[in-house]
Amino acid sequence: MLSRIIVSVVVMLGAVAPLAAQTIAITGGRVFPVSGASIENGTVLIRDGRIAQVGASVAIPADALRVDATGKWVTPGLIDAETQLGLFDVGFGGGPTDQAAKGKGDALTPAFRVWEGVNPRSVYVAPARQGGVTSVIVAPQTQNVVGGQTAMIDLVDGALSDQLLKAPAAMFANFDYPPSDQIASRGELFARLRELLEDTRAYSRRRADFDRNQSRPFVTSRLGLEAMIPVVDGRLPLVLQADRASDIETALDIAKEYSLKLVLTGAAEGWMVADKIAAARVPVLVGAMNNIPSSFYALGSRQENAARLRAAGVVVALIGNAGGGDEEAFNVRNIRQEAGNAVAYGLPWAEALRAVTLGPAEMFAVADRVGSLDQGREANVVVWSGDPFELSTVAERVFVRGREFTAPTRQDLLEQRYKTLPPNYRRP
Repeated sequence: MLSRIIVSVVVMLGAVAPLAAQTIAITGGRVFPVSGASIENGTVLIRDGRIAQVGASVAIPADALRVDATGKWVTPGLIDAETQLGLFDVGFGGGPTDQAAKGKGDALTPAFRVWEGVNPRSVYVAPARQGGVTSVIVAPQTQNVVGGQTAMIDLVDGALSDQLLKAPAAMFANFDYPPSDQIASRGELFARLRELLEDTRAYSRRRADFDRNQSRPFVTSRLGLEAMIPVVDGRLPLVLQADRASDIETALDIAKEYSLKLVLTGAAEGWMVADKIAAARVPVLVGAMNNIPSSFYALGSRQENAARLRAAGVVVALIGNAGGGDEEAFNVRNIRQEAGNAVAYGLPWAEALRAVTLGPAEMFAVADRVGSLDQGREANVVVWSGDPFELSTVAERVFVRGREFTAPTRQDLLEQRYKTLPPNYRRP
């Protein structure tokens, strides 16, 4: 009995120990490197967990494991650039979650490292990966003006240290839902952010004075100011949630004033000021599944938002956690439906693929590791039954860092358990 329990646990969690390095050749598929033109009857050669070669005439080593992708589509693993994957398992429960920091009544928690609360063995990791998602940004879901630091992880089994791709990847801030007990107006919200930026500048110049208690009080803690220095220096992106067009314009003004590396997220009314966003060279994380306003800040929501932004010259990445979507944890795999909807509402197909692969990788400075099928990149590769943005398409083979994951998810096990009635079952 004990051995059966152990086997079941291993199946549900997946093997933790890494498999031995091997050479894999995915052959005969329609290959989309994203960084270049598609390749008919192409081969993707994987060696030691990385892309070794991609092309139409690749020499395949004799010891390579061959994966026949004839009639299939082959792409890089998908990237969702804003999720809460691993931060909670039961969204409607009363138990603890790790999605946000409470803070000390100042609406500023930049020292919060959200990835330190990630459960690498969350039951939602396997379904996301099974759906072709191989990397995600884990971000705070917070009402604080500055909510904390994000990280990008690869969906491999093992410890959090095995998953981490980049940490921190960005600082997360919020213009949409300020805490009403601390912020009474939008002007106060903007002033609070400016005060933090000013204090960070002052602190970075006067660290020694601060340590000797010879500086004026600052708006947040020493750890918070330290965390903000890369943002003020323009080395770490500030991902700012802003839906209303006027708030977006204010965000652009603040970014220009302080030379910030700004990334907008949500941007429901971004299409209204697309020309200004493009002129500022600010990328946007946006969804395409919902045109119902999630708040009074998003009355101008449109499903053509991504297409209009891109047509204006804005670099976009598609996310599920925008406009009231449900992909933040248990449906991260639905990011491909966001891409399909974006295509239906005018975004070119190739642009949609880039927006869930190489686009977010470039935004967060990890394009040298993931997001494309270029030589030397991590072998995050998906073999699809067809167009990945079609509802009927499935991810038939999923490789993360060169390892194929095939263990059934918790949903699969539950389906197998309950899809047929036991032989001795009697209907009431």
